[in-house]
Amino acid sequence: MSKPQHAFHLVAPSPWPVLVSLAVLVLGVGGALYMHQMTPLVFWIGLTMVLFGMMGWFKDIIHEAVVEKHHSEVVQKGLRYGMILFIVSELMFFVAFFWAFFDASLFPTAAIGHEWPPKNITPVPPFGLPYLNTLILLLSATSLTWAHAAIRHKNQNKAVNQGLLITVLLGVIFTIVQIFEYIHTDFTIRDGVYGSNFYLLTGFHGAHVIIGTIFLFVCFVRSINKEFTPRHHNGFEFAAWYWHFVDVVWLFLFVFVYWWGS
Repeated sequence: MSKPQHAFHLVAPSPWPVLVSLAVLVLGVGGALYMHQMTPLVFWIGLTMVLFGMMGWFKDIIHEAVVEKHHSEVVQKGLRYGMILFIVSELMFFVAFFWAFFDASLFPTAAIGHEWPPKNITPVPPFGLPYLNTLILLLSATSLTWAHAAIRHKNQNKAVNQGLLITVLLGVIFTIVQIFEYIHTDFTIRDGVYGSNFYLLTGFHGAHVIIGTIFLFVCFVRSINKEFTPRHHNGFEFAAWYWHFVDVVWLFLFVFVYWWGS
């Protein structure tokens, strides 16, 4: 394979953007059907398509970076801008959802008795499982920062692996605790504006935790294969940005939805 002759990279035609877009559409429709107690089949088909698309897309990008050596300094700079814009677009989703939450909680209507939370709702105690999950995410941010610091220094691959593994395990534990909380919550997404706001915000954040955990697990496998260097570790850096974004969003969720909103 010939060495790139310039600092720029012309991306080869790829089926993954179209496939992942369709997969997300199927997943969204399936999720809506599932929440309305209809068939869960569409949801699981969409989820399988999303995971398959992520695997293929990750594989191609890693091949571009590691094998074809297309990720020059100029390309890395462009990728950083792209990841920043992606995180900003995700932030706008949460801004919209928090806007709906504050509109309902600050100006409760007659339909819910002009009070928040409504009388028929027993909120989740904030200093129970939500507080535990807050500590878990803060600890995961610490272990990830440790791994990020280690990757900037040579001969620190063991520390990078350990930090990433701890972060991935904490992400899995967070998801398990969140599922346990959902199982034992007294209200559902169909219980008015409180239930819909609560599950939309926490569920959308939970989906981001799962995606971030997968992202970090891919980085863990790549780290074992020694594919990161102090100068070339964009995949790790983007996963770290994404995870810290998820951490910050959870802090807002804990303070406003669980604590203040109860």
